[in-house]
Amino acid sequence: MTQQSAQPFSDSWTVDGVQMNSRFLLGTAGYPSPHTLRDAIAAAGTQVVTVGLKRALARPDPGGGDNGFMAIVRDALMLHGARLLPNTAGCRTARDAVALAHMAREMYDTAWIKLEVVGDEHTLQPDPVELLVAARTLVRDGFVVWPYCTDDLVTGRRLLDAGCAVLMPWGAPIGSGQGLLNPWALRTLRERLPDATLIVDAGIGAPSHAALAMEMGFDAVLLNSAVAQARDPVRMAAAFRHAVEAGRGGWRAGVMARQDFAVASTPVGGQPFLIGEGLR
Repeated sequence: MTQQSAQPFSDSWTVDGVQMNSRFLLGTAGYPSPHTLRDAIAAAGTQVVTVGLKRALARPDPGGGDNGFMAIVRDALMLHGARLLPNTAGCRTARDAVALAHMAREMYDTAWIKLEVVGDEHTLQPDPVELLVAARTLVRDGFVVWPYCTDDLVTGRRLLDAGCAVLMPWGAPIGSGQGLLNPWALRTLRERLPDATLIVDAGIGAPSHAALAMEMGFDAVLLNSAVAQARDPVRMAAAFRHAVEAGRGGWRAGVMARQDFAVASTPVGGQPFLIGEGLR
């Protein structure tokens, strides 16, 4: 290996003027314990951690106005230099999502918000109409909006036109672990929105799913259940970290084109040689 090839790649990305190196975003729900969550954040090497506001407010501590879960999250963020991305999970209308976002900005002193407005109870599919209304309102109010959306190209364009900082299309329904159900739609998003920051969010169940998303050219992945529900969440967080890095490296290196037929990897013509010549 040459000295040049041994040098690490510089592959940072930026949202709202904030430069980040990790492309693995991690959720905080469903862990066996707050301490397991803290260790998983460390193993993931993440620089963006999401937290559902309704959960954070569900069990307030009468003495401090917070709870042990959020204390662990804040400690982990401070220790690893990660940023909090509050989300409006559980909201069904634009009005509710906007109100919750304003509460988050007051509580956590951040204009970043992961916008979720769900329109179907069975699939937890985002409501494109309410999502767009909420996004326009929050952008106007000075928020940096990260909308959780489907893989629909037209909806994605409208959200970007509304001023959203990124798009977060789903790979599959939230918590399903099914991976990338519609690779064609995701590839279309990447191809048609080449300058947008795209993050696959929801449905990823295995490190291989994350690697595939990154090989497609997505800027990052966000997941929760695949780590939180693993037998060993900390080890799984590390596995996803390596998978995201490997997938990104593959995309930057240039994944070979697929063929519908065999192509000999060893040339049989044009380069004459004698069989066994190297064995003399």
